[in-house]
Amino acid sequence: MAYKALYRKYRPQTFSDVVGQDHIVETLKGELASNKISHAYLFTGTRGTGKTSCAKILAKAVNCQDIKDGDPCLSCDFCNLISSEEATDIVEIDAASNTGVDDIRVLRDQIVFSPTSLKYRVYIIDEVHMLSTSAFNALLKTLEEPPEHAIFILATTEVHKLPATILSRCQRFDFRRIEPSKICERIKYIADKENFKITDEAATLIAAAADGGMRDALSILDLCLSGTNDITEETVTKVCGMSGNEYLNKLSDSIIAQDTEAALTLIDELHRSSVDMLRLCNELSAHFRDIMVVKTVSAKTKPVVCSSEQLKVLEKKAETFDIKDVMRALTMLSACLSGMQNSDRRSILEMTVIKLCTPSLCQDYDSLEKRVRNLESGRTVIVEEPEKKQEKKTPAPKKQEEEPLVTEEKPAVEEKPKVEEKGNQEPINEWKEIMKILSKTCPPIHGVLDGSKAYINGAYLLIDAPNPMFRSFIKKDDSIYKTAIRKAANEVLGKSYRLGPYKQQTVSADEDPLKALSEKLKNLEIPNKE
Repeated sequence: MAYKALYRKYRPQTFSDVVGQDHIVETLKGELASNKISHAYLFTGTRGTGKTSCAKILAKAVNCQDIKDGDPCLSCDFCNLISSEEATDIVEIDAASNTGVDDIRVLRDQIVFSPTSLKYRVYIIDEVHMLSTSAFNALLKTLEEPPEHAIFILATTEVHKLPATILSRCQRFDFRRIEPSKICERIKYIADKENFKITDEAATLIAAAADGGMRDALSILDLCLSGTNDITEETVTKVCGMSGNEYLNKLSDSIIAQDTEAALTLIDELHRSSVDMLRLCNELSAHFRDIMVVKTVSAKTKPVVCSSEQLKVLEKKAETFDIKDVMRALTMLSACLSGMQNSDRRSILEMTVIKLCTPSLCQDYDSLEKRVRNLESGRTVIVEEPEKKQEKKTPAPKKQEEEPLVTEEKPAVEEKPKVEEKGNQEPINEWKEIMKILSKTCPPIHGVLDGSKAYINGAYLLIDAPNPMFRSFIKKDDSIYKTAIRKAANEVLGKSYRLGPYKQQTVSADEDPLKALSEKLKNLEIPNKE
């Protein structure tokens, strides 16, 4: 006999078996017990929360010959016919595969006929949001004037895509994400039935990975059982390609200690262990989210999914981290996740971690504030100031054929390229397109130019980049990064430009809080590297 997946084998057969949707179950059982059946239901919620299961139970319950407190009896002829999937009056339609108006027209033509063997003909339309506009219009007519023997059950994960005319004609039920504790209870129940062992930590980790979906949790459990009957936290970590709490704890410790070398070494070790960088970034973001919650929620029971041992670790970390540093990390990791979509995931994550470990590389308000706090607290940090180092050296006169930087000072005998004021410069609206090309052709410079803008000033393309590393990247004429930018710009704009950094207009500290923070940073005594 073929193996049956756990999520199919343990699919709820009555409303009493449904886990974590009590608010829906009680309402439906009450309607069935009082024989107040609606002609159209709408089940909406995230995947794996029980929408299809409840739809099948409802189809069975409305036709049951001996309904018991709103639950189907599972023993009458109608219940047995539906359970065997031989009832032709129960029609399941996958809207993702049957999106056209012709499919709905066939349904509309068939619905006028009375049921062949049951009391009601039930139509379950899954992923109903995938229907076309014309198909929705055809369905609307049927929902307005349905025959007495027909019941519609619509299921969707994206209810916002449904027309208001459809929503207004259905009785709506919103399925919630199932609580991790409920998922853990179900997993342990199945472990007893199937005679295998699973630790509390492993069950908790599965519940966290499932993100509120029972079907996903049982699918992960199935994968774990394919290798062993003694499931531990390590088993789940390997099956899901996770990095594990140990590595996340080490990585966050490296970030708070501003130990870039240790952080990058850990990422390299995880990459060689085939850990997906996108998943790692998600896990690290969730880790900092847990630290944020533990630090800000004073109640004994905290809304985090983890073992008691990990909770103690998080509480200890929460005492070490400043809440502003946690929020800064979450903001940068969120931007990292967005940047990973079209670029080399590893390099994007590494650049983000370097910025988290080295606030001097960032010129945003949060990073400058962190540098000020480090100096005021007496913490020894190395602050790189490439601008001051360049001022000490007298730049040699450039040759005529070299490409000058617009903002560099030149000897009085040479004519300085004219740079117009900001108001007279023309912003490049296609800069996002240029950045998209750079994300594929040269990911490092794409990361350095994160948050940048660009302007046209005559024959020059002036780049306004908040990252101070940008100047060093394009300083040399033969720089591969400089060539990559010019090539991408030429591809989009259809014209070749010479590059230069954008010269910001002078803004007083009173007008700009970022300027004020920078001034404060300059006035503080910067500790020596020794």
